[in-house]
Amino acid sequence: MATQTANRNLHTAKNAKKDEFYTQLTDIENELKHYRHHFKNKVVYCNCDDPRMSKFFHYFSYNFEDLGLKKLITTCYQNLIFYKTYTPEAFPTYDNYGAINVDKTKEIPMDYQGAMGVPIAFLDKYNPEQFEIIKFRKGNDYRDLSVNGKCPFFRILIKNKRL
Repeated sequence: MATQTANRNLHTAKNAKKDEFYTQLTDIENELKHYRHHFKNKVVYCNCDDPRMSKFFHYFSYNFEDLGLKKLITTCYQNLIFYKTYTPEAFPTYDNYGAINVDKTKEIPMDYQGAMGVPIAFLDKYNPEQFEIIKFRKGNDYRDLSVNGKCPFFRILIKNKRL
């Protein structure tokens, strides 16, 4: 019976995308003990759901001095907050794809339901619970996205999942 309960908890955590549930500190310690000398004067970047719950963050913060780390950086998903509203004048459409062009991530309109082309810098702030990535760079004609015949810098096509 205990095995069934543990298995059910594991599947529940997996379905809820709670990676930290099944990443155990003992597993991290057992694996990383073979690489301790590689961490001296290095910057460790932990991309985790929640640094307060991350076993990787715990390991590296607890062993920071012993490993001789230079820096420990963690990130987690945060919802982007937008203030602009959509107007056709402010957000032109692409010549070769049914989407609007957004020049800066902070200018993503809060009320636009369709596809949007955003700069590649958007990936630094990307939250998969908030946005769907549709396509990279190319229009329906397999050429770079263009507005009035001109191609903006590399664009990622996204859609707001919450609208």
